Amino acid sequence: MKLDILAFAAHPDDVEISCGGTLIKYQQMGKKIGIVDLTQGELGTRGSKEKRREEAANASISLGLSVRKNLELKDGFFSNDEASMLKIITEIRRFRPEIVLANSLEDRHPDHGKAAKLVADACFLAGLSKIETMDNNEKQAHYRPRLLLHYIQDYYIEPAIVLDVTPFYEQKIEAIKCYSSQFFDPNSTEPGTPISGKDFFDFLKGRMMTLGRPIGAKYAEGFSKSRLLGVNDLFELS
Repeated sequence: MKLDILAFAAHPDDVEISCGGTLIKYQQMGKKIGIVDLTQGELGTRGSKEKRREEAANASISLGLSVRKNLELKDGFFSNDEASMLKIITEIRRFRPEIVLANSLEDRHPDHGKAAKLVADACFLAGLSKIETMDNNEKQAHYRPRLLLHYIQDYYIEPAIVLDVTPFYEQKIEAIKCYSSQFFDPNSTEPGTPISGKDFFDFLKGRMMTLGRPIGAKYAEGFSKSRLLGVNDLFELS
């Protein structure tokens, strides 16, 4: 299955929080969208990997994904090594996305920056024909995505581009709330976290409004870059 957009995440729910509106927008435009989670989020303070697997499945339906996979790298301890790199290269070559979205280049959680670098390196190396990977006992063809962008997470990063996702705000929030173990629940007896407080959704709303204001949109999502972006037509920019 060839995808138009493939989003990678260090943990289940990273994508939903940071660029869920973008995925919904393009899915509703008829694009094929997928997510590859690197870990099961097993070190998370709340919930369990089994619960998060169930939540991710529900969120995938809400987002309208064509596919979602989990590479089951070790939460908190994965590294930019050959084994991890080859797993990601295999997925890039399998789905051959036009656009890859990856974690924030720098963030509060160290896994986010590590995942950003790992996916960026894999996007480049996936285009080298001398690196061999297999899929269903067949050698994969080399492939490099056309565009890599990094979504913005907890830390504010000046975006290179912002995308108006106003019509998809409510659906994005519904997808995030599929992760009921991670967010505000007045009946929960689990420890609090930076995202489990009642005000987290106010923060998220404010962040999206902040990103949208410069382009005249009520809600937007922002992306940074790890290389120079090019355009063919200045009149397509706003």
